[in-house]
Amino acid sequence: MRAGIPAIVICAVLSSLGTAPLRAGEAEVVDAKARCSQRVCTISATVRHDDTGWDHYANHWRVLTPGGKEIAIRVLHHPHENEQPFTRSLGQVRIPPGIDHVLIEAHDSVHDYGGRRFTLPLPE
Repeated sequence: MRAGIPAIVICAVLSSLGTAPLRAGEAEVVDAKARCSQRVCTISATVRHDDTGWDHYANHWRVLTPGGKEIAIRVLHHPHENEQPFTRSLGQVRIPPGIDHVLIEAHDSVHDYGGRRFTLPLPE
């Protein structure tokens, strides 16, 4: 028998982790709100990411139509290591006719768009 960690212990540890390691390090929109007037909105998105400095940080988020077409982007100009999660707004977002919700996704400088898309219903 070889020395080392028994396979049963490794399996138990890995199964207890679930899928969390697959999502580690990706920027994710955890909340969003919209204030709109005649199809022009101010959108506020709350982003969570384990920013570590200029080499790995959430560097923007974007607003998409339900079909995936980009309609606006909010650039994040610096890391937010000590402010997590953080909320930033983007005004003058023009919503195309016939759209009742948008998708918002965050981007980081290492993983691109890796986190889940956030679905934001728009006010009437």
